Amino acid sequence: MSWRCRRHLAAALALPATLLLSGCFAISPSAGGGQTKAGARRVKPADVALPQGYRIEAVARGLTFPTGVAFDEGGRAYVTEAGYCYGEKWTTPRLLRVEDDGTTTVVATGDNPPWNGVDFHNGAFYVAQGGATGADGGGGRIVRIAPDGAQTVLVDNLPSLGDHHTNGPRVGRDGWVYFGQGTATNSAVVGADNFRFGWLKRHPQFHDIPAKDITLAGANFTTDNPLTTGDKDDRAVTGAYLPFGTPSVPGQVIKGQTLCTGAVLRVRPEGGEPEVVAWGLRNPWGLAFSPEGRLYVTENSYDVRGSRPVWGSGDVLWEIEGGGKWYGWPDFHGNTPLTKADHYGAPFRSKAPKFLLAEHPNDPPQPVVKLGVHASSNGIDFAPPNGAFGFGGDAFIAEFGDMAPSVGKVISPVGFDVVRVDVKEGTIREFASNKGAKNGPASRLKRGGLERPTAVRFSPDGSALYVVDFGVMTVDKGGAHPRERTGVLWRITREGAQHEANQ
Repeated sequence: MSWRCRRHLAAALALPATLLLSGCFAISPSAGGGQTKAGARRVKPADVALPQGYRIEAVARGLTFPTGVAFDEGGRAYVTEAGYCYGEKWTTPRLLRVEDDGTTTVVATGDNPPWNGVDFHNGAFYVAQGGATGADGGGGRIVRIAPDGAQTVLVDNLPSLGDHHTNGPRVGRDGWVYFGQGTATNSAVVGADNFRFGWLKRHPQFHDIPAKDITLAGANFTTDNPLTTGDKDDRAVTGAYLPFGTPSVPGQVIKGQTLCTGAVLRVRPEGGEPEVVAWGLRNPWGLAFSPEGRLYVTENSYDVRGSRPVWGSGDVLWEIEGGGKWYGWPDFHGNTPLTKADHYGAPFRSKAPKFLLAEHPNDPPQPVVKLGVHASSNGIDFAPPNGAFGFGGDAFIAEFGDMAPSVGKVISPVGFDVVRVDVKEGTIREFASNKGAKNGPASRLKRGGLERPTAVRFSPDGSALYVVDFGVMTVDKGGAHPRERTGVLWRITREGAQHEANQ
């Protein structure tokens, strides 16, 4: 199946059949990739394992929280730096041009971080600005940036004040700008975990918003109230799609709106009213169009946290059908209901999450593939057909890597690599990862390879795959600890040797 062992996915997907039976998972401590003491960032291309006939090099170093890469009409690379990272780390978001010598030139700076991705079309850049701060009552934005740095807002006030933000964008063949909007919460219920993320204190009335009217089943969740620290006995009762501390009742209708959470939307490149393409997606992070023009989206799946934790749900790759279809969140993982206790109940517990919706808008479609649990499958791009790189028509996905223990326990690091997906066959193969018997980021392995791949993009001529490496981020019980100026832009090319796609 693969040119080398799928170490991390095998470990993640085999848990129910092996470790749960032996009891190892329940008694073992979490061993996520970020649960380490990282030293200085080392960059050593030779520490990255690739299929035979491919080579990797570092194009630019010292980036701070890079999230995306795109190319202008001359083939020059441009990178977005987020300006914000989990752990409440704030810097300046920027759009940078990468020069031939690896230095960078600032094209644009601004506010409204995190800047999550970039595309280039018809002489302009399109950037998703996450809007985590919500300054002046705003939120996420899609912005067009001219080569001279001038910025024009295409759509704003996107509901991106919570856990997940505005992502993408990608310009389709139809000329529309497509982008993802993440959810406010892990599984539709605001809880103490959102306080730890930082936003509940800033925006105590924020919550998830559906694209269409939904009817609630009336499930409520009780938790300590972190907003009243002076009263240790204060408890809050919260329902789905409602502000923290607001209970729901059976049959309650939540009105939908276009500017919703957990959706893929689109807007014209000159701006105007956005449209909902698909909804019911927890965190649609990466968007790409296949050579045939079909839209594919990576969805970061549920965590084991908050008032309604969900265990064992791998990330999902979707082919988006459009037409405003619902894709299952918050009651399904792919097209599997969360009520299946053997899948989604916590280890050695029979209870699985109950449905939050009294009725479901439609049956969720079949996903293309399910990826590793907590892999954080982010940026995606397709290899051009009949291109010099090979693997024409396959999807390449950057896996940022787990953020255990804050997302839930893992017994070994998951992600931290680039995988290749044959979307027609529904198969996953490892493409780029760190060398060695163990999986994980370079900082954990004491090597100089990949840290946290967050985006991929093929060069305009199709000869090279660029990999955006976010940099070093350690994680402990207190949350994430990202390190500035540790990001790298890598370039993978194929040497002259003939290489079979089915190797």
